[in-house]
Amino acid sequence: MKKNNHHAEGPDGLVYTARLPLSSVTLNYLADLIRGHLKKIGSRWRALPAGKIAGIVLAVLRCDQRPGDLAGGNGVHRTTVTRWVREVVGLLAARAPRLDRALKKIARKGGGIVLLDGTLIRTRRRTGTENRKNYSGKSKCHGLLVIALTDDKGRLLWVSATRPGRTSEITAYRHDQLTHKLRTVGLGAIADLGFVGLDDTDPDADPAVITGYKAARNRPLTRGQKLSNKVLAAVRAPVEHGFAHLKNWRVLGTVRTDPKWATALVRALLVLTNREVSR
Repeated sequence: MKKNNHHAEGPDGLVYTARLPLSSVTLNYLADLIRGHLKKIGSRWRALPAGKIAGIVLAVLRCDQRPGDLAGGNGVHRTTVTRWVREVVGLLAARAPRLDRALKKIARKGGGIVLLDGTLIRTRRRTGTENRKNYSGKSKCHGLLVIALTDDKGRLLWVSATRPGRTSEITAYRHDQLTHKLRTVGLGAIADLGFVGLDDTDPDADPAVITGYKAARNRPLTRGQKLSNKVLAAVRAPVEHGFAHLKNWRVLGTVRTDPKWATALVRALLVLTNREVSR
């Protein structure tokens, strides 16, 4: 019997097809965005059509596929895929909602409250003193802090710029002057116990940020305070769903790129998340 030792897949390696867990609405939106950008800059040629580029970028963002693997399966170079991802992320981040506009939109619709919370996006640990500020003593890992606002149903309205993991949530909140902007449009925010003591500028005014009660070593919570904490926890539960939708994009599992690029990445994923959730 004659042996056949030839490679069935050819010299370039194996190529497989995988399902992308996203809707065609999101793919078409991203493809139209790329086409409009190419027309604006006068680019008459790309190695692949806009729809194919959109699928590759979504595979990187949703499934955290390595650009080198996608490049080999589509006949392009790894740096080309990386450039496409950076380009599309920049286009999407420019369409992320601004804080003042998002709050005014909720106020016009008759909403009275927004939900406030923060989360840590893990990053790869790097050596050197520059990365020490990204270590979070609360989460015991390296990461970047992101503050987000959602409506009462958990739909993401706005995300802040990423900040070093050692930054406290209150410090990040005050840096964006959220209390002043909430009072300007007549909205209130419900937050967890990590924001206790935030809105203490004017004790006579109505609070712009509502939090629960925190127990002390010599001052346990009363029955009414425990009940109040329970009610507030039920009201602010949808904000966790908003973060869950955002973190479905597996590229946020561990950010391996430059942390300076993380702000654009998170805001780009906010735009795609709202497209995918509200379809």
